[in-house]
Amino acid sequence: MRPTSDLYAFQNLRLAVVMGTNEIASAVAVKLTGAGYRVVMAHDTFPPVIRRGMAFHDALYDDPVEVAGVVGERADGLLAIAAVLAQPARVAVTPLSLMELLAYRAADVLVDARMQKTRLTPDFRGLARLTIGMGPRFAVGVNCDIAVETRPSRAGLLLTEGETDAPDGVARRLGGVGRERFAYSDRSGLWRTPVDIGMWVPKAFVVGRHDGMPVAAPIEGVVRGMARDGVYAPAGVKLVEIDPRGRDACWTGLDERGLRLANACLQAISERPTVERLVAFG
Repeated sequence: MRPTSDLYAFQNLRLAVVMGTNEIASAVAVKLTGAGYRVVMAHDTFPPVIRRGMAFHDALYDDPVEVAGVVGERADGLLAIAAVLAQPARVAVTPLSLMELLAYRAADVLVDARMQKTRLTPDFRGLARLTIGMGPRFAVGVNCDIAVETRPSRAGLLLTEGETDAPDGVARRLGGVGRERFAYSDRSGLWRTPVDIGMWVPKAFVVGRHDGMPVAAPIEGVVRGMARDGVYAPAGVKLVEIDPRGRDACWTGLDERGLRLANACLQAISERPTVERLVAFG
C-alpha cells in the first residue's frame, strides 16, 4: 500500500493507544488487535521492562518480536506507524511521546498500562474518547473513565467509581515464591548482563552488573524476566525475575494474569462504549 493510502486509512481506523511496552500492556495490545482495533504502543522508560519474552518491548530495538501471533514493529513517525497498522496482526511500537503521537489524531481508546506504582498519574480523559487506567493510582472520574484492578487478589475487577488499590509491596506468588524471586536495584546506574531470558541459573549466580556492582540470582530457576542489557535503571526497580517452577516455568507468550487483565480491558470497552466528546487533538 502506498504511503498516501496508508495515511488515509490511519485517519479512519479504530485506533487504540496503549501506554507501556511491558507484558501487561502487550497482552492488552494482543487482545485489542483481535477485537479489531489497530494498536500503537507508546514506550515509557520507567519502570524498566523485565518480562521481555512476553512483551513487544524489544521491537524498540528492531528485534523481531511476536506475541500470541501478533507481530510488533518499531515505528518512529506517522508514516511508519501508518505503514505498520496497514498490515494485519501488527502493532506499532513507538518511542514517540504520548503528546507527539496524539498530535497526529485522537485515539478512540487510551489504555495506561505502564504499571507505575510510585508515580502520580495525570488526567488523560481529554486525550481519547475512552480512557482506561490499569493498576495503582487511578481514580475514576479524576484521571480515567474506567479502571482495572491489577492487585493479585482482585486482578481484573472493573471500577466505574472510586480508586484502585494502592500498591502494598507484596508480590504475587509464583510456584510458591513471592518477592524473593526478584533481584532489585539498590542504586541508579547502567545495567549490563550477558544472560538471556529462558536460561536456567543456580542461586547466587551473577547474572549481571548494575552500576558496576554484581547482581546475583536470588533463587535457582529459569530467568523469566531480565532488564535489557545496556539500559539505565534507577534505584528500587526490578532487574531480574527467576521462575522456580522447573518444567512448568513460563517466560514467553501470554501468562494467565496478563490474559485476565487484557480481557478485563476488553470488557471495560464493551460495557462503556467510547463517547463523542471534545478531545485535545482531534
